[in-house]
Amino acid sequence: MTANIYLDNNATTMTAPEVVEAMQPFWTEYYGNPSSIHAFGGKIGRPIKAAREKVAALLGARPEEIVFTGGGSEGDNLAIKGTVEALAGKKRHIVTTRVEHPAVRVAFQHLEKQGFRLTELAVDREGELDMNALRTALTPDTALLSVMWANNETGVIFPIEEIAHLAKERGIVFHTDAVQAAGKLPIDMSQIPVDMLTISGHKLHAPKGVGALFVRKGTKLVPQIIGGHQEGGKRAGTENVPGIVGLGKAAEMALANIDQENQKVRNLRDRLENGLLERCPGSVINGKNRLPNTLNISFEFIEGESILLMLNDHGIAASSGSACTSGSLEPSHVLRAMGIPFTLAHGSVRFSLSRYNRAADIDKVLEVMPGIAERLREISPFTNQVDGQSWGAPPACQS
Repeated sequence: MTANIYLDNNATTMTAPEVVEAMQPFWTEYYGNPSSIHAFGGKIGRPIKAAREKVAALLGARPEEIVFTGGGSEGDNLAIKGTVEALAGKKRHIVTTRVEHPAVRVAFQHLEKQGFRLTELAVDREGELDMNALRTALTPDTALLSVMWANNETGVIFPIEEIAHLAKERGIVFHTDAVQAAGKLPIDMSQIPVDMLTISGHKLHAPKGVGALFVRKGTKLVPQIIGGHQEGGKRAGTENVPGIVGLGKAAEMALANIDQENQKVRNLRDRLENGLLERCPGSVINGKNRLPNTLNISFEFIEGESILLMLNDHGIAASSGSACTSGSLEPSHVLRAMGIPFTLAHGSVRFSLSRYNRAADIDKVLEVMPGIAERLREISPFTNQVDGQSWGAPPACQS
């Protein structure tokens, strides 16, 4: 069955119809190169400027501090690699967390292979940082600190304002991956001393392949894509004009509706959460202080990928907190870092909502999920024995 209930918005969002409409003229009517001096190119400069202003408004930044990129991964890499190159080896220590998105975590591990000393901060069972451990980790040799604003798997929100002030006091460049937070949480760079912040268009109802990096004025950064003057010399390449216009429109819509939409989405998320906990004994929520749209829930003694396949049979799209590959049953690095037991981590599912979800979507999940959990527990090899120990199955789920 084709999925018609979409609850995987932390992976990507539907491009809003208003965004598609705003982009449309820039495919066939206003198609000039912004760098050209003729009239075709001249018509493009103003829409790009307007989009930059809209993205800046969403972030509480100045337009000249916005660098358009090809997406979140590029923005993270530009911030991380560009910072350490700008410091020219004067500092050799870098700090991040164990639960970052791979775009950040792998970039830091790449730098470690190049001789940088890497510290990866732990999180507790609720996915939250130990701020005392963070303070201890920072040294006079620390070049860069990167902590995500909100986790993509659990939705756990980090105390970015406190961390930013701590980094500023120590003279350390601070970057935050705000890909999941932008459009869902209020962000004001005029009040929080973050040096660099990454967003991605397709996480807030803009198209894929476009994003932005906030770079505070005065922050030194070496471009990673060279060969052109675009984006203030920080990112070469002819601008993705339709994508940039779409990102601007999506940012404008997110800013205008953030409070109202978050309350609606939060109510739906809580309805789903409470309903699953009530109807499916043995289920556990991963993380407390979370984004209003995110629910990461573990169903004990069940394999998460099997849940997703059966949900898909009912037309429901979600994702697993388990990063399983062929021949491997290893749970995600986020859940491992949180210390979640194997029998729970392996049965985790992430439901992530958006403004386009309705109460009927939630009711459908609550209708089918108890039966799915019950059937899978009956055939699960984990129900009766795990690591040589006998386990009793949880009480039956209630339809």
